[in-house]
Amino acid sequence: MHFHGYLWVGDKAVFDKESSRRPPSRVEPTVTSPPDVVDRYREAVAEWRVTAVPPLETKYWLVKPGKLIRGTWVHPKEAAQWLGERLVEHAPRFASQSDRDSARLAQRVAYAKETLGRGGDVSLGYYLGRPSFLSLAVVTCSPNRAEPEQECPET
Repeated sequence: MHFHGYLWVGDKAVFDKESSRRPPSRVEPTVTSPPDVVDRYREAVAEWRVTAVPPLETKYWLVKPGKLIRGTWVHPKEAAQWLGERLVEHAPRFASQSDRDSARLAQRVAYAKETLGRGGDVSLGYYLGRPSFLSLAVVTCSPNRAEPEQECPET
């Protein structure tokens, strides 16, 4: 088992656009499908796997290209430490003063270490100065509990 870290900072409006964060349907549209359904399916097939925008479900980071991985670790403590370093790095920009609190950040890191140690995934999001949003994720790989058949991305 090992862990991959992901980080995305971008416009909150882009993050809120579910269509770019949702995988394509397993069922292709038919010739009688409405044009918007066909367009959404084509867009999802062409863009979903390669976009850096965080997926709706954390496990889906594993189907994204390996170039999006910001770090790989063997131990949960190391992965949680990376997460904590990213939180401290971005904390001055957090929109909420309470999210900047060092004790609260330490709690997030402790939670991450515990969750990763059990084979779970961690996903955190913070509003930065408008319109920016920070998304951080550490995903357990080989295997992932939520998607055990998913192969690990190549780095």
